[in-house]
Amino acid sequence: MTSGGLIDVLKNPGPVLRRYIRAGVFLHDVLMIPAAWYLAYWLRFNLGTIPENSLQVATLMLPVVILCQSLSYVLFGLYRGIWRFASLYDFIRIGKSVYVGALIATLVIFVITGMEHVPRSVIPLYIILLFALLGGNRALYRSLKDQRMRAGGGKRVLIIGAGESAQMLARDMLQHARGEYLPVGMIDDDPDKLNREIHGIKVLGGFEDIPEVAEEQSVDLVVIAIPSLSSARMQHLVGICENVGTEFKTVPRLEDLISGQVTVSSIQEVSIEDLLGREKIELERALMQAGLSGKVIMVTGGGGSIGTELCRQVAGFAPDALIVFERNEFNLYRVQTELEHRYPQLNLVAILGDVCDRQVLENVTQRYRPDMVFHAAAYKHVPILQAHPAEAVKNNITGTRITAEVASQFNCDKFVFISTDKAVNPTSILGATKRTGEIYCEGMNTVSSTPFITVRFGNVLGSDGSVVPRFREQIRSGGPLTVTHPDMTRYFMTIREACQLILQASVVEQEGGIYVLDMGDPVRIDYLAEQMIRLSGKTPGEDIEIQYVGLRPGEKLYEELFYDDEIKETTGNDKVFRARHVPADWRKVKQMIDRLEQSLKAAEDHEIKRLLAELVPQYKDGDPLDIVKVA
Repeated sequence: MTSGGLIDVLKNPGPVLRRYIRAGVFLHDVLMIPAAWYLAYWLRFNLGTIPENSLQVATLMLPVVILCQSLSYVLFGLYRGIWRFASLYDFIRIGKSVYVGALIATLVIFVITGMEHVPRSVIPLYIILLFALLGGNRALYRSLKDQRMRAGGGKRVLIIGAGESAQMLARDMLQHARGEYLPVGMIDDDPDKLNREIHGIKVLGGFEDIPEVAEEQSVDLVVIAIPSLSSARMQHLVGICENVGTEFKTVPRLEDLISGQVTVSSIQEVSIEDLLGREKIELERALMQAGLSGKVIMVTGGGGSIGTELCRQVAGFAPDALIVFERNEFNLYRVQTELEHRYPQLNLVAILGDVCDRQVLENVTQRYRPDMVFHAAAYKHVPILQAHPAEAVKNNITGTRITAEVASQFNCDKFVFISTDKAVNPTSILGATKRTGEIYCEGMNTVSSTPFITVRFGNVLGSDGSVVPRFREQIRSGGPLTVTHPDMTRYFMTIREACQLILQASVVEQEGGIYVLDMGDPVRIDYLAEQMIRLSGKTPGEDIEIQYVGLRPGEKLYEELFYDDEIKETTGNDKVFRARHVPADWRKVKQMIDRLEQSLKAAEDHEIKRLLAELVPQYKDGDPLDIVKVA
């Protein structure tokens, strides 16, 4: 065998070699027994000559001690651990095995000799010495291996954070077999941790010291290891790391850590969601469990981005059945496959159908009797709907009307309509149709025993057709990133956060009406573009350009979450508000929608827009200049 082959075998030993290694470790531990036993006698007699009688008894009883102690080694599983990764738990096992083995050996010696010529102090000395030899050798071996790994290279890593997650990451890096990462320091803003050491790694400064420390330590990689970090603090840290000029990564947020353990494998690129997401949502899990577990839940548009995430989260609360209603065949297949894999015990019903088909909806609802309907099916692309108002009305208004009426017809416990901030003072067909859906659902509360809840929120990061996937595609193709206007802002939240709040509002709030999610502060789209370019490792304006292309039809500079005449009321959740106002005349609303649906037969865009403006007085349609004025 070549020397290279021998090294490979030692690094990745097979079953036979592993048995030899374990045998060698066991032999080492057995040899430590006589060493500790005779050394205890020697110490007892002040490092002088051991009396002949005592030495003779010690030698006669040595096989007893070896046998008892060896059995104790095996009993306490000393050979399940690996010296390279010796930990506190391993030392506790060593302590237990040494103490129990010594205790048994002492009892046997007492029976045989009555402890004659066996000084009482020998036993505790033996226990201490054997523990020191077994544990010390393991600690020394691990220390030497760590030092060798550190000298062997790997990326020099500066870890941001010195809490539990950071120490788990540092430990995993030090134990990582391939030695890819070498932690050279930690950074934490807690002054009490400054100059302290964690796994031998020193806390070298606070956040503002990152550039100086990174230069002094010749850092190759900065890892932000604070999963609970708020988006504002993350933005601040990312800004510092960008100025350092070295590669930087992060660990997942706490709610995204499946095992709860932070390891080398969990290190990931900083995403735009990390910068724009917010603090973890505290869910009323007991109430949500009670509201969803054992219930039949139907999600229309279940193959879309919002619908799919709703299905994922509902499935986690063990419903009696989950009905995914979707008209796109591939999207239905995709969500069905995912849910069957992740939740094999879930009673999943996948329905290929259109919400505009009343007969199909009635058949499905009559057969499965859903307790709760989440209506997420909708067209939502602003420029496309501007060019096809008839299709927008058919899907977003007629589809909502049919779904709502069928839910009421079969006495569903609750109907949840997914709306958008574009429904407030709308300047687009999308916004006007969504506002009509809000008005209709609010009116249904006056004539139906089914509570109708509308949940209104802004953009979700990464949803189908939204700006984030478009920017990512433009970055992949080398740019430019097209931004409509330098002053344009939008509200953003992650899909997970949006769906968590939708579920919470729908389950916790028992009264029908319009509920608005707390979207935080609006985000400038050009800031979003710049950050996504930087996170891709490129420089805005140098590697990738940002082009301002002007507002498109139906767009406005600023979105709003409430109408001026809506009263913003708090709810049981500080991230969910109720928008209360005087409801529209239900009879007039129904008449107007009837006329609007009749106009679809002629499919004349100007008539559809006129009727929408009559139904939604705040709707202002016009060219981009008019839209800016409205905003």
